[in-house]
Amino acid sequence: MLTQLQGERLPEWIAAVRADDLPSMHTFINGLERDLAAVTAGLTLPWSSGVVEGHVNRIKMIKRQMYGRAGFKLLRKRVLLAS
Repeated sequence: MLTQLQGERLPEWIAAVRADDLPSMHTFINGLERDLAAVTAGLTLPWSSGVVEGHVNRIKMIKRQMYGRAGFKLLRKRVLLAS
């Protein structure tokens, strides 16, 4: 489903998980069902924001490393130098 963009099979998979006795998976399914349309689109459409998310994750990591040490100017410099 993930690699072959078969998001239309998601309701079938959710039904199979609900039939099993896996409480932690039921919690995961509840989260998916809160915005089922978005999850289905993410599993079906060819577009991805993975590269952008990677950059955001990298910037957040740099920010966490510097927590409480300096302001935006130093963060900006570190982000630009790390690229």
